Amino acid sequence: MISLKTILVPSDFSNCSDEAWQYGLELARRFGASLHVLHVVQDPVAQPWSVEGLSMPLIEAVEEWQKQARARLDAAVPDADRPRVTVAVTVGTPYAEILAYAEAHVADLIVMGTHGRGGMTHMLLGSIAERIVRRAPCPVLTVRRPQHGFVETEALVAATRQD
Repeated sequence: MISLKTILVPSDFSNCSDEAWQYGLELARRFGASLHVLHVVQDPVAQPWSVEGLSMPLIEAVEEWQKQARARLDAAVPDADRPRVTVAVTVGTPYAEILAYAEAHVADLIVMGTHGRGGMTHMLLGSIAERIVRRAPCPVLTVRRPQHGFVETEALVAATRQD
């Protein structure tokens, strides 16, 4: 028997992570699990090219990015699911922060989107999902768009009932 108590869904606000969010939320509902949604603000100090055009001090910029990310994640949580969902925002290298969060919160499953990049793009950018799969302390479910779609969204269910 599979027992899921804690599910982690990292989000980068892409369509792929939105799909993973739907999977994670549905799995949390079905298993009665807690759901942690995590956004990692990339540390601008580790990305020196990203701070060249900032018009505000670096610390203020990072704080603002964290505030915006938290607001976006909070807005995505349905009211009925608020008791089971924990929203977290951290600063650092995405794959390292995701792994550290999964370990610290004893995640039973990580559900994450993958962009499915290949070739040169994959070689140059790497794959956060691949790094997570290789090093995670728990199973990882990767969701790619377009996906098989075994999670029915409320809009799909409503449309099916009208037919």
